[in-house]
Amino acid sequence: MKETIKKAFPITIPIMLGYIPLGIGFGLIMANAGYNALWAFLSSLVIYTGTGQYMAANFLAYGAGILEIILIIVIMNTRMMFYGLSFLEKWNEMGFKKWYMIFSLTDETYAVLCTVKAPEGIDEKKFMFCISMMNQSYWIIGSVIGAIFGAVIRIDITGVDFIMTALFVVLCMEQWKRYKTHEAFWIGLLCSLVMLVIFGADNFMIPALLGILAALIIRRKKIEKKLAEEK
Repeated sequence: MKETIKKAFPITIPIMLGYIPLGIGFGLIMANAGYNALWAFLSSLVIYTGTGQYMAANFLAYGAGILEIILIIVIMNTRMMFYGLSFLEKWNEMGFKKWYMIFSLTDETYAVLCTVKAPEGIDEKKFMFCISMMNQSYWIIGSVIGAIFGAVIRIDITGVDFIMTALFVVLCMEQWKRYKTHEAFWIGLLCSLVMLVIFGADNFMIPALLGILAALIIRRKKIEKKLAEEK
């Protein structure tokens, strides 16, 4: 496991550079809402959804009900159902670890797990588990740091959330360079743009994911054939 962690750590550095600052931002919001570092730690440990946690912190500050917050977070994260479909076969072979893999799946972790492969001599399932575990640890560390500092000082965090946008661009570029076949990329881009025009910025996510899923199912065999030819 030590060797696996050593090999997985460099892969997670881009996530670390995004998650720690964003976690700090979340911790600052929690502190401003009147919740200490322990609450920030527990939230990142058992909830672990960046956008959802940011939103929940603001809702708690305004006295929103717990059930209301839970419902909104679940609706916001329905896209994870689509992400998880591509890992069903692999994770079913991971025993009890599969439950943590399901829980710890985030947008960024999903992008990394789709891009990287375990180095030679490293078990793929342990490799994926370590990546997911380290990514969550970065978010927890950032949350606690932010909550501690937020208890004693006030910091303007305007613009910090752009880190995630930049991170997604980098991950997309890595996938583009790795594969010569870019059909899946164009399917995702086209479906997203069409649904954005039809449903607007606030409602396009789920229709876009459904469209992408349908298009990839239809084109799956041809895309897999092209990938096999590349190998």
